[in-house]
Amino acid sequence: MKRGYTVTLDDLIQQIKNRPNTVEFDQVMALIDSCYDYTESAFSNGVGDDRVENGVAENAGSCRVFAFAQINGLNQSETLVCFGKYFREDVIAHRDGTDHANIRTFMRHGWQGIRFAQTVLVAK
Repeated sequence: MKRGYTVTLDDLIQQIKNRPNTVEFDQVMALIDSCYDYTESAFSNGVGDDRVENGVAENAGSCRVFAFAQINGLNQSETLVCFGKYFREDVIAHRDGTDHANIRTFMRHGWQGIRFAQTVLVAK
């Protein structure tokens, strides 16, 4: 795996569930890159007027995280952990902020709001 992360899929899932504050976004991306083939896709996140529409190749990190979490049966809280410091430091520490719209929208609507235009990740 690249970027110095050597964790396996099972190890990462256990880390997400048992040591959520230690998970880093780059670590999740590295594991996704090593375990899955990625296809760029448009996706939407949210419900009704409270929705973020993401075009193809737009917010690819969020797209990958949501697809990874969905494939691996992660719940809403576990999925948010996959965003690492973006979730812990940028969003949670600044609840009134407007950055990281996909994370903030997912916090409000969870899995009911996630829709992919096509299959995003396929196991290698």
